[in-house]
Amino acid sequence: MAGSEESVTLSEALLPEFDHEMQATRRTLERVPDDRLAWKPHEKSMTLGRLAQHLSEIPSWVEPTLNQDSLDLAPPRAIPQPPPATSVRELLEAFDQGVASARKAIAEASDEQMLRPWSLLVGGRVQFTLPRNRVLRYFVLNHLIHHRAQLGVYLRLNDIPVPAIYGPSADESVF
Repeated sequence: MAGSEESVTLSEALLPEFDHEMQATRRTLERVPDDRLAWKPHEKSMTLGRLAQHLSEIPSWVEPTLNQDSLDLAPPRAIPQPPPATSVRELLEAFDQGVASARKAIAEASDEQMLRPWSLLVGGRVQFTLPRNRVLRYFVLNHLIHHRAQLGVYLRLNDIPVPAIYGPSADESVF
């Protein structure tokens, strides 16, 4: 029946996916052992701790995506990277704070705000400009999913059980 469906905002459409990905990411981060933060599978790879810290930081990208017109990853007077995390508890606290503020920002965003253009810059040079809703999907969620998969490989290489995410893993048959 045409016209009988309720209209859903872009935020309402995104939130269930956001919630699922954040829950799955938290379950993965919880598996990181404090005594293996310096481990890395290859000389060119990030350490386990840096990869987990990167994952814990990604939700904090949502607010600037929705509330700023752009983000410069390497401005002339860039703020230095935060010091490496020293515990998984520290990573989970940062992750949980980022998720809470991100979820609130998404829930409060209007369709108009979601469709406004946003740009990523590096040293003042535009890398891309997209509507904010697409930035949230491609640059935030897909980026998080990519690095969570890397973390799953790191866990496997350290004989740490990998959580089920989209279906069973070799270690978990149920969610």
